[in-house]
Amino acid sequence: MTGTGRVRPGGGSRPAGRRAQILRLAADLFHRHGYHQVSMTEVAGGLGITAPALYRHFRGKPELLHQVVGAGLDALAAALAPVRGTAELCAALSTVAIEQRPLGTLWQRDARLLPPGRRAGLRRELRADVRLMAGLLRADRPGIPPADAELLCWSALSVYGGLSNHSFAPPLRRFELLLREIGTALLAVSFTGAADRPPVLAGPVADRPGERREELLAAAVRLFHERGFDNVSTGRLGAAVGMAGPSVYHHFDSKAALLAAALERSRERLRQEVGHALDGAAAADAALAAGLRAYIGFARRHGHYLGAMLSETERLAPADRKAAVDFRRDFLRTWVGLLRQVRPGYDAAEARIRVHSMFALVNDGVRNRPHSERADLADCLERMARAVLGL
Repeated sequence: MTGTGRVRPGGGSRPAGRRAQILRLAADLFHRHGYHQVSMTEVAGGLGITAPALYRHFRGKPELLHQVVGAGLDALAAALAPVRGTAELCAALSTVAIEQRPLGTLWQRDARLLPPGRRAGLRRELRADVRLMAGLLRADRPGIPPADAELLCWSALSVYGGLSNHSFAPPLRRFELLLREIGTALLAVSFTGAADRPPVLAGPVADRPGERREELLAAAVRLFHERGFDNVSTGRLGAAVGMAGPSVYHHFDSKAALLAAALERSRERLRQEVGHALDGAAAADAALAAGLRAYIGFARRHGHYLGAMLSETERLAPADRKAAVDFRRDFLRTWVGLLRQVRPGYDAAEARIRVHSMFALVNDGVRNRPHSERADLADCLERMARAVLGL
């Protein structure tokens, strides 16, 4: 037992029959629409059963989410169990990434909405998988420090899990080979000689008219990312900046308006910081290198925004959601175009997969403790990102 009410593969309990059908459908619906946007009635209707029949299998939607995420982690553990060596490890992770495509989104976006005890139990399961992976890596690379091996393995999970964030894929066999190639390059990265690069933290809000509004925007991004939009009250938002909850409405018409403004302000900063780095280079390879360093620097200062961008965009009103999605699409297109200039042999699909993987690696890497506290994190992330991009 794991302490989460579940038994991992090999313990004699695996979902079968109707229960497995429910888990597969719920995983797909949560992945495509978001946990809060899917009702138990919709899940039941998708299977042609009644809601009471669904409740005979699961007491409620939180338990369903818990079991859905757990089933994905079980599939990962089952794939890792027979692995011997890093070549087999990359093959196993590639298979899981393709066959369990919702898992990355479910883990990054929706699992944080679970009660703390259940979330912690699932995290322990994932840590056990990472320890197994790190042991395999250290067997193939005996000199690598344990902390470096674990950082590489967590990063590999981020890379493969990041594939949840897009729906396109080249032909299956080619997809598998590309994923193995990316994983192999990543797990071969060395951090020897990585330089300490302390983060340049975002400065305090200046004392100016509108200061409280800026404080609210920063607090909103952090709280929405950590707890989810629906789990953050105006009272909690106000308390984060030393005001009464109703006073939030002096600055924003609604909590949704605050979310939209917070994500818009963060997009402006990302566009300014990374765009300036990209535009300031004369050649594509120099632009890619400068943009990568700028993106890593931005991520270290504004990791909550990057998390909220992925997890809370669906909570925006249609016009605001379109603006957010259009920005992400344009941002991705810029990086794909640069990468294809530097690596002309990449077609659009390969370049997009590599860029998506790089973003996932960086976005997770700046938040995944204790590795996110490494003094040399920026250099380590840059080395891994370049390997994933094929540079």
